[in-house]
Amino acid sequence: MRVMVLVKATEESEEGFVSTPETTAMMEAMGKFNDELRNAGILLAADGLKPSSEGKRIAFDGPGRTVIDGPFAETRELVAGFWLWEVKDMDEAVAWVKRCPNPMSGPSEIEIRPLYEMADWQ
Repeated sequence: MRVMVLVKATEESEEGFVSTPETTAMMEAMGKFNDELRNAGILLAADGLKPSSEGKRIAFDGPGRTVIDGPFAETRELVAGFWLWEVKDMDEAVAWVKRCPNPMSGPSEIEIRPLYEMADWQ
């Protein structure tokens, strides 16, 4: 089962990365966690995203397209980073997320979403 693990954005992550002793320690801890995932054969891909102020959205309405420049409102609805994992089941994904270091300096959330597989379409 493949899952996308989404690190939800915070006000702090939307300000952009600032190198401090705390963020350096957090990144080192996350690097060790990623190594554990890689060694377990679970990690397929992972990355952090720049703040939404550097992004764009394209709104579709029939044949029309509208480009919307960031930043985007509702920080709690944004994604700051992601992993793509191959796990046995959702329980295994939850167990791994529970082991994850906090990806932010304060309160944060991680969402797990299963990907559609070819068998889901048959």
